[in-house]
Amino acid sequence: MEPPFCLITLSMMAGNRGGPRGPGAPRTGGPAKPVNIDVPAIPLDELNKMTNNFSDKALIGEGSYGRVYNGTLSDGRPAVIKKLDPSASQESDSEFSAQLAMVSKLKNEYFVELMGYCMEEGNRMLAYQFATMGSLHNILHGKKGVQGAEPGPVLNWAQRVKIAYGAARGLEYLHEKATPRLSEDKVKQCVDPKLNSDYPPKAVAKLAAVAALCVQYEADFRPNMTIVVKAIQPLLNQKPAGPAAEAPRP
Repeated sequence: MEPPFCLITLSMMAGNRGGPRGPGAPRTGGPAKPVNIDVPAIPLDELNKMTNNFSDKALIGEGSYGRVYNGTLSDGRPAVIKKLDPSASQESDSEFSAQLAMVSKLKNEYFVELMGYCMEEGNRMLAYQFATMGSLHNILHGKKGVQGAEPGPVLNWAQRVKIAYGAARGLEYLHEKATPRLSEDKVKQCVDPKLNSDYPPKAVAKLAAVAALCVQYEADFRPNMTIVVKAIQPLLNQKPAGPAAEAPRP
């Protein structure tokens, strides 16, 4: 199924761990470990050819993670190429490859599909399925980073509800079905040992998931405080795993 709108992509691939870095700065970490990436590597020469060496004519958008270009793969499929800004991340190649392997396994009709990648000559580029009507941001505000871009046609009520539903279904898949659950051992590693195991593990895992959403690299994908409050409120009634203890009053 080809998505008419680019409702959800995975900005986590451009995560900013450890602060910005210059284009010539070496990445941390040792050699990349072998990982099972479920999409093919695309030669840099092919990407240069399909984007006319990443010319402004092929540019269709720009964000904090880098630039986005339009092109056609060698097999005839239209695609968008995200060329990530090397100064946006300090991740080692092994860390980036691990994230890439995870993202390559996400298959859902409410996600644009990752079709390939390129890490030649220090580049980090991702080829995504082409959304025929562009991103929702483009429809509402015009193409980001493209001078003189105009918004698309005004969306009617039914279209807006359908888009909201699709985005919610995509997020449901990502956070409820695709995201690995935290094991009890990993939960223990995140908790202050002074609690002496006197806490509900499931509540800790949910709180960690909420925290992860709040620190996403792209600000547009972070939940507002109303959503955060609603997510945390049920945790107030969770009973500790150990002996019950009343929290001190302020």
